[in-house]
Amino acid sequence: MFAKTIIDSDAFLDMPMSAQALYFHLAMRADDEGFVNSPKKIQRMVGAGDDDARLLISKNFLIPFDSGVVVIKHWRIHNYIQNDRFKPTAYRDERSLLTIKENGAYTVDTKCIQDVSSSETQVSIGKVSIVKDSLVEDRKGDIKGKTKFSPPTLEDVQAYCAERRNNVDPEKFMDYYTSNGWKVGRNSMKDWKAAVRNWERDKKGSGNIFFDIAREEGLM
Repeated sequence: MFAKTIIDSDAFLDMPMSAQALYFHLAMRADDEGFVNSPKKIQRMVGAGDDDARLLISKNFLIPFDSGVVVIKHWRIHNYIQNDRFKPTAYRDERSLLTIKENGAYTVDTKCIQDVSSSETQVSIGKVSIVKDSLVEDRKGDIKGKTKFSPPTLEDVQAYCAERRNNVDPEKFMDYYTSNGWKVGRNSMKDWKAAVRNWERDKKGSGNIFFDIAREEGLM
């Protein structure tokens, strides 16, 4: 089922037919909660391009996850499945990161990461990329009033890169941020370890075109 309020909207109809076709094919192959685990395969199958995937993400028709799974944002507006026929999605980790708006659309739930540990685990979803240990450190800093950032030493960066076994060059990292005053974009850096992990991801890539597109477009 497809809701006309979605597929007859200007935002949807302004997209090229290839992007519309990709959306329909993804929706036809989604599970009972709107999740699809093979978006790249379906994109290739229907002859859609990366620009079509980029449009669906940037116009909020899809929410991508770094696991490779995507979810149809308006799935619950399109479909209603009776309880006796409903089968919960197998992608429980991704589902736990979403909440349902009043109109039935999925949206990213940032509250679900409030109870986090100081581990290095990163949660990257749709438009949100949140490092758990950074969030904990920020909260502690707010409580104690200690929010000042202290740049690391080269030895600090070398040790952290060795610990994560990544391919980030510590000297290039130090030279880059020392030269720009330890800023990320226009903002002052708050967590140099998070910056190292960003370099690490940029070098290695996620292997997921849908998730990479969202990151390139600044949607996460």
